[in-house]
Amino acid sequence: MNIKKIRINLENGKSMTFELFPDIAPLTCANFISLIEQNYFNGLIFHRVIKGFMIQGGGLFEDMSEKKGAKEIKGEFLSNGWENKLSHDKGVISMARTMVKDSASSQFFIVTGNAKFLDGEYAAFGKVADKDSLDIALEIEKVETNSSNFYDDVPVKPIIIKNIEIL
Repeated sequence: MNIKKIRINLENGKSMTFELFPDIAPLTCANFISLIEQNYFNGLIFHRVIKGFMIQGGGLFEDMSEKKGAKEIKGEFLSNGWENKLSHDKGVISMARTMVKDSASSQFFIVTGNAKFLDGEYAAFGKVADKDSLDIALEIEKVETNSSNFYDDVPVKPIIIKNIEIL
């Protein structure tokens, strides 16, 4: 299997390392790598945190304004005609989207619980590379949240992505 590694570095000095699987989701991985190479994620936040489910980031700034410019890609999951057998287990990274199946662009989420109900509907494309990385994701899911600018489940204290690097 062809594996690529990335690291999400947070402003607080912590980081999470992931293995990406281009053999499972080639368009998704290529898009994500391209955005990393453009420094697209620098300064964005994890804007949605739901304990026991997932943490989501990659699309909003600290003031909750949306970052534009990422292109939408084909959703690589079964209900969209793509066989993707990576299950949404704890530690899996997947693309967020709207109700439109081909609407994923830059927003991603990291599963912190069992979210197998998302299998076949969202493009899972990698997983945490080690226990320390999973522990950071699980730490993030426990932060206090509230509603802000029409968004729910927003961390009270922003969790800022310093950058994402290719290893």
